[in-house]
Amino acid sequence: MAKESQPRQRSRAHPVQPGIPDEGAPAGGPIRIGVVSDTHGYLDPQVLELFAGVRHIIHAGDVMDAEILRTLATVAPVTAVAGNLDEPGVTDGLPREAKGEVDGVRFVVGHKPKRLLKRFARGRLSLAEYDLVVWGHEHVPAAAWVDGVLHLNPGTASSPEEEDDGPTVAVVEKTATGLSVRFYPLARRRA
Repeated sequence: MAKESQPRQRSRAHPVQPGIPDEGAPAGGPIRIGVVSDTHGYLDPQVLELFAGVRHIIHAGDVMDAEILRTLATVAPVTAVAGNLDEPGVTDGLPREAKGEVDGVRFVVGHKPKRLLKRFARGRLSLAEYDLVVWGHEHVPAAAWVDGVLHLNPGTASSPEEEDDGPTVAVVEKTATGLSVRFYPLARRRA
């Protein structure tokens, strides 16, 4: 069963960032963004079903197999960052942090929350510029509102460690009333 957070109203204007078109909401439904992290070289086929119809996919690192990003890109455009386990040569060119905008939802993504939060604390990033802050690394699905900004960890999509909770991904929805997030459990991978 999916867990859902309540939507929050946003009052700031959302300027369009260069390179990412703002095409507006599709007729008849919310804007959906798939969020995944810590795939660790394995992409559960169910993720493709859950992300069907999303406008964009954000991968918060520890991809460990470039084929995963190619597969996700068959569903929607992908923004991905490198995680601490992503080795050079496997996911070349992935930044440690990425920013973007999808239909008015401005986001920043990094793998480790501590690094992102330090950048906010030191003024290198400003919460006022974002609607969504995404990270992974901790293998724990979590969503919290901080100063009107949704902070999101989708959990691990692969649950590689025995003590991990079950694998999860998240879908963020933008409606007329704001953003909401829903977590979706995946089947635990059998060795």
